[in-house]
Amino acid sequence: MKIIMLGAPGAGKGTQAKKIAQKYGIPHISTGDIFRANIKGGTELGKKAKSYMDQGMLVPDAVTIEMLLNRIQEADCRDGYVLDGFPRTIPQAESLTEALNAMGDAIDYAIDVAVPDEAIITRMAGRRACLGCGATYHIQYNPPKQEGVCDVCGQELVLRDDDKAETVKKRLDVYHQQTQPLIDYYKKAGVLAAVDGTRDLEEVFQEITAVLGDASCQ
Repeated sequence: MKIIMLGAPGAGKGTQAKKIAQKYGIPHISTGDIFRANIKGGTELGKKAKSYMDQGMLVPDAVTIEMLLNRIQEADCRDGYVLDGFPRTIPQAESLTEALNAMGDAIDYAIDVAVPDEAIITRMAGRRACLGCGATYHIQYNPPKQEGVCDVCGQELVLRDDDKAETVKKRLDVYHQQTQPLIDYYKKAGVLAAVDGTRDLEEVFQEITAVLGDASCQ
């Protein structure tokens, strides 16, 4: 079962990807993890990626896709995988499709965790982070025991710059321009499944597993 997770930043696709991976016994693969593993391992691709990252540049698609293809050919991906954070653009999706086709393979499902912009802005504005130990909270959904104080280490909780409304709006603009077209791309490919990401986390996961349960029986 080969799955791509789609959705705006803050939609919760990463959380759902981890739950899918755990339930179905397949790896959760993010581009960030692949980059870190290759850089730490000192691979040729890792060195290439690091040279771009050190200059504050985006890693070229060709390098990212080669890393990804190496990763999905590892033994733990034999029964499938969940891709989280890739592809982000139509050219990346087309390159991935071509590469998988050349391997006699294809994506089974692209799951879109759909959440309106207004809900995402509200959701992310409620996040609080501890700069001491890295613990995260939400003032509505997962509040600390004492307001503004980390349960784990007692340090002050902050609203990170990434979670401020103006930053979130900019990230959503980029998403709508670059990544949202993937929804139509995978819809035309006949593998898109949209779920309502505004509901409770477990309800969203139940809808996803209903989709994947049907998919596994086809």
